[in-house]
Amino acid sequence: MVTNSDCCILPLLETKPINIKGRLTYQLYATSVFVGICLIWAYRFSHFPATKDTISRCSWLIMSFSDIWFGLYWILSQSVRWNRVSRSTFKERLTVFPAVDIFVCTADTKIEPPVMVINTVLSVLAYDYPPENLTVYLSDDGGSELMFYGLLEASAFAKHWLPFCRKFRLETRSPDACFSNIRGVNQAVDDLQFPHDWLLIKKLYDQMQERIEAAMRLGRVSAETRELHKGFDEWKSDMSSSDHQPIVQVYESVFRLVKSENHRNEFDKIALNFINI
Repeated sequence: MVTNSDCCILPLLETKPINIKGRLTYQLYATSVFVGICLIWAYRFSHFPATKDTISRCSWLIMSFSDIWFGLYWILSQSVRWNRVSRSTFKERLTVFPAVDIFVCTADTKIEPPVMVINTVLSVLAYDYPPENLTVYLSDDGGSELMFYGLLEASAFAKHWLPFCRKFRLETRSPDACFSNIRGVNQAVDDLQFPHDWLLIKKLYDQMQERIEAAMRLGRVSAETRELHKGFDEWKSDMSSSDHQPIVQVYESVFRLVKSENHRNEFDKIALNFINI
């Protein structure tokens, strides 16, 4: 809701029934379909096969069941279609944007590789929404340092990716999807500068992806990389994916949280509840 100069509350969404002519036209159509369904049912039950042929009777039963199922489904669906409405939104009335928190949950770097997860994080960070009101939380139930490293790389890449998305108003905001469909994205962007910038950003993305996948093949983060961020000090040699202390790291409006062994069956609820405190 927003308020105009006369202190009247203006709705952001309006729902109203469609015009009488359109509603009556649909109701007439629906009535004719209902009559047709009743006639089909009457035909099916009045023409039971007299022959004792098993195949004929099975065919009749299957067709009759299909007709009954379709008819009942169609009749029940009319509860939301009979009185049709139209909905309109008024985005221009929205002057104050509320804060939005987005949660991305993961648990296993083998099933959900870091590259795939950070593509999700980057896509939601690039939403067409005031960045000061948007916060993204990544909850890693497995507590993997590889996922932390992937998100660390993503935070650096986001400094190039987010301005790129906003500059050209991209609709496809996942880097992997954007770079794999250059023809569709290029047709949607009418700017001569776009191909040049696209190549530069893609090169940065490919380099980031290669570094993350190299760490995945190694199975750990190299000692040189560990020295780049103090957050890696949280990972000790006796830690495992099911037994580790809670870890919270903050960078570029992205939170990363993990759970502890005492609540291993609660999965990401521990992290999400912690955020809500």
